[in-house]
Amino acid sequence: MKSDLSLLMVTFFWGLTFVTVKEAIEFIPPFSFLFCRFSIAFLLLLLISIKRIKNLNSDILKSGFFIGIFLFLGYAFQTVGLKYTTPANAGFITGLSVVIVPFLSSMILKIKPGTHVLIGVALASIGLVFLSFQEFTISYGDFLILMCAFSFAMHIILVGKYSPKMDTFLITTIQIGTVALFSLFFSFTEGPFEFNIVILEALIITAIFATVLAFLIQNAAQKHVSPTHTALIFAMEPVFAAVCSYILINEVFTLRKIGGCVFILLGMILAEIKGNRKFLKK
Repeated sequence: MKSDLSLLMVTFFWGLTFVTVKEAIEFIPPFSFLFCRFSIAFLLLLLISIKRIKNLNSDILKSGFFIGIFLFLGYAFQTVGLKYTTPANAGFITGLSVVIVPFLSSMILKIKPGTHVLIGVALASIGLVFLSFQEFTISYGDFLILMCAFSFAMHIILVGKYSPKMDTFLITTIQIGTVALFSLFFSFTEGPFEFNIVILEALIITAIFATVLAFLIQNAAQKHVSPTHTALIFAMEPVFAAVCSYILINEVFTLRKIGGCVFILLGMILAEIKGNRKFLKK
């Protein structure tokens, strides 16, 4: 129960960040924002885990770096994508990672996904069409968010595989440091920016609450719950994103958009509650 409640709190903060990041990248380039966010988070995590450095070994370094690559890809696609789509769209399409987790796991482990997983994928795909497609073409921003969903699905799978064997603080620190490193590299392709209060607020929310606390909680909680169970709780992320977007920036929801959100949410829940989970509990 403690793990579930902790993961739900993480999900709320992630939902909130869709709005705060959307506002921040109006003033700061995406990779520059990611570098600032994850550099702050990395330094905080380094301070927290400084006494554990003696336990650092090559396995933790390699595993953390490998997981961190997919974490970077997820946030890179998501942050750039938010420039071209709405927070609610980004939230629900990111939420497709919940459906993608069992589907990718079945491919990796060579086990056929259950019928309910396939139905869930079909429902979520219908929702994606309603939400994002115009004249058989997906919008650029929503396509980037879809790539983000695949990246986050791989991250969930890899955390579930490596986290139980590793020191939570150290493997989290390496992941966050990896994202900061790649973000720094890509930020050299961007122009200058002026720091302001909007950027500062977004960095506080994303770096401290949605990164440091969130990933420490996720890596610790996944020692006690399966990747599938974690993914089910993460299904609430797009709901939180939509609510925050409606309240904070008055995002408009058409019937088509609401229908797309409902189909995606149904697909996510069906795939996780009724889906074939045996390959994710290993």
